[in-house]
Amino acid sequence: MYRLVSLLALAALAACSRGAPPVPEPGASSPAAVEAPALPPVMGPERRILAVGDSLFAGYGLASPAESYPARLEAALRARGINARIANAGVSGDTSGAGAERFAFVLKSQPRKPDLILLEFGGNDVLRALPPEQTRANLDRMLAEARAQGVPVVLMGLLAPPNLGPDYKARFEPIYPALAKQYGARLVPFFLAPVIGKPDLIQDDHIHPNARGVDEIVAASVEQVAGALPRS
Repeated sequence: MYRLVSLLALAALAACSRGAPPVPEPGASSPAAVEAPALPPVMGPERRILAVGDSLFAGYGLASPAESYPARLEAALRARGINARIANAGVSGDTSGAGAERFAFVLKSQPRKPDLILLEFGGNDVLRALPPEQTRANLDRMLAEARAQGVPVVLMGLLAPPNLGPDYKARFEPIYPALAKQYGARLVPFFLAPVIGKPDLIQDDHIHPNARGVDEIVAASVEQVAGALPRS
């Protein structure tokens, strides 16, 4: 059963790179975070959230940015009475290394310091069979920067595919729970779990979540995000 889930996870992880723009060179400037369209006002203080990741945040293949995970999560939080505003800094094709290169810039370029960061990287690292130690170091770098800026984090976890072998799996998968514990981050253990094995929730390329799939992922993670917001 785990082997089936892991094989499907590999296909889902390809969402981070297939058909995506080239990964930015280290040190290259990155696009500014794009915010979701305005939603009806909600009572209470505005809670700013910064979503930093790859195409799983960028909304690759969806009809509009309003269908991306950060935009749909924003709507779900507002439906719960939380006056959330999520800035989407997802860039298709990013490895954790590319994310680490731009993370501090994106964080410091926000109009005001966010109340929470959503961090989602590692899929492209797996597809390229990059050493898990690199992934861990890059995620560690971003989490350390978030801590230095005093911003809590929700970390989106991923699984490793079986074709990379048990050693790779044993080195890769503990990265997320270990770093979440080290930095006191809220962990979503397997971000793509709600769409694995459900072709009706995946786009025609059999890789990216479709709009319904995004909504399922949101439904499975919104309470963890809401719970990670600091008390105002």
